[in-house]
Amino acid sequence: MAGKRKVNEAGSSNGLRGDVLCVLGVLKVATADQIQRLASPHLTYRHTLKKTAALRKEARTASHRGAANDLRRHGLAVDGGRTRGGEEVRLLTKDGLAAAAIDLDREPEEMGGMPKSAGRSGASHPMTVNETVIALIRPKPDLGLVAGEPAEAVAAAQAAVDAPKGIGTITSYATEVALPVKGTWKNPAIGSARADVVVIAPDDNVPLLLIEVDNCTEEAVLIAAKFDKYARFFKRKEKDTDGIEKPMWRTRWLAPAWKGYERVHPPVLLVFHQVGKRSAKSQMAKVADLTRHHWQGRWHSGGGFHSYDGCIPVVATTLELLREHGPAGPAFWRFGRKERQPLLDAIGNPRRDAALARSRQAAREEQQRRAEREAAEREAQRPACADCGRKFTDDRLEAVDFRNWQNPESHPHLCENCQSRAVAVEQQAEADERDRQEQERLRQEQEAEQAAQKVGGWLSRFRT
Repeated sequence: MAGKRKVNEAGSSNGLRGDVLCVLGVLKVATADQIQRLASPHLTYRHTLKKTAALRKEARTASHRGAANDLRRHGLAVDGGRTRGGEEVRLLTKDGLAAAAIDLDREPEEMGGMPKSAGRSGASHPMTVNETVIALIRPKPDLGLVAGEPAEAVAAAQAAVDAPKGIGTITSYATEVALPVKGTWKNPAIGSARADVVVIAPDDNVPLLLIEVDNCTEEAVLIAAKFDKYARFFKRKEKDTDGIEKPMWRTRWLAPAWKGYERVHPPVLLVFHQVGKRSAKSQMAKVADLTRHHWQGRWHSGGGFHSYDGCIPVVATTLELLREHGPAGPAFWRFGRKERQPLLDAIGNPRRDAALARSRQAAREEQQRRAEREAAEREAQRPACADCGRKFTDDRLEAVDFRNWQNPESHPHLCENCQSRAVAVEQQAEADERDRQEQERLRQEQEAEQAAQKVGGWLSRFRT
């Protein structure tokens, strides 16, 4: 144990260090509290008997703080200053990012660069990004690891498990992702967009979602200007490895083709956190007005829905609403709509989906009616047996169809049963005829023999 303690003086396990690498590899900069809530949510419901919130927090984050300290001693992590609330933030070194890339199964160029001086300015924006990710994932605690805790803690953990699930896991997310309007993924040109968060969670019906986070400190016109860059990026095309030209974003992310008859760009979610002096509500309204040309669809009066061909679905919420309701709750306002909706409804087009579903149902019903009419017409034209008068079966119709004949049927005007009886009668008649002919042959042979005997008798008399 002494040797292991010297290498990992904080006594952390490989699993704990892997948790820290994974979380920091995605978020780039985070506190031990955020790492713990993402990697070991069950710890949130332990140490509840500590007297103060500060003591409880210190106890539940101790293991991940130790793991981060061990990574620092190995040159994989560094201290990144402190948040405005005084919490220490951690971030990875270049070697740490390379190690995290292995754990996350990502290419090195997908990891992004190492943040610089994040904590010296309070890390306000990175912390809001992290809280957005946590609120979207809504990590579920393992109830087996909460057993034995006070009843209130177990009940709180059970409530978290029973609550609607979030979207994806930490590996479904990436932060600070360049969206090059020119240049390459690795070296984007000046003027390219940079998404705060990119979510890929197809199992949760979110094939691709880009997120912008604002602490209500940035002017609405500057936020709106980002959508000009998004639009340029979405419209950029390149040849993929199959030689087919397609939108550049599809060469990196395997989002499925949009169903229906429209080509909608990937959705963008705006998350506002009321830290600055600007009102989150007024920021949403201003950005919506300034970006109308990017998101406004065309009304289809016949179908009762909007079509968003070539548009960017823009959705907004606040971190407070996101924490309260989660992705499955009514926390999201789609620009152009009146009511807040769950995330999947907000980034989708429920009215169009319902209209298309009605259209598909009507098409199925018409196809069924047409099939029934055709079946009735076939029945009316179906031939009957010339003997018993019963309608031919489908198998019998196919058998007597001269186009399918290899061995033509002997009685195509009869049904199978009547044909069997007719064949049996014919076979019996043929057998009777053969017997008659055989009897006739035997009779003729007998008469010939008798005639020969008579001739022989007369000749013998003449000799004597």
